[in-house]
Amino acid sequence: MSDTSRVLITINSRQGEETVEQTLAGQLFRKDRALYLRYEEPGASGNPGSVRTLLKITQEELKVIRHGEVESEQSFRLGSSLPGFYRSPYTRFALVTHTRELSVRMEGSAGEIFWAYELEVHNAISGHFAVSLTIQEEVNRHDD
Repeated sequence: MSDTSRVLITINSRQGEETVEQTLAGQLFRKDRALYLRYEEPGASGNPGSVRTLLKITQEELKVIRHGEVESEQSFRLGSSLPGFYRSPYTRFALVTHTRELSVRMEGSAGEIFWAYELEVHNAISGHFAVSLTIQEEVNRHDD
């Protein structure tokens, strides 16, 4: 069994001029030669935990797997075009990520991951994205 750290995650996603920031609680653990970050995102209905997200993190590759209201898988490797998919109750399609930047800086249970990519759907680029994910070890607070 691997040690799990409780962490606080801040995600900044940018598509064009639009930026979305989320702060979520999560768990970080190491298995074999990868770090895994697990957290729950609010789904389309706004209910917390509607989408469970798992990131598999290595120095060379990042994989984002979502389960719940949305099912998807995206992989990112610098300079590579990798296949993935997206499924929701309303639609499903194959996709390809063209990773332009990928930076992983981790020290213990804290760090920052940044990736920028173009998303291809139905053989056409559907958007340019940049994501910055900051991980901080959760500090237990004791109220007096």
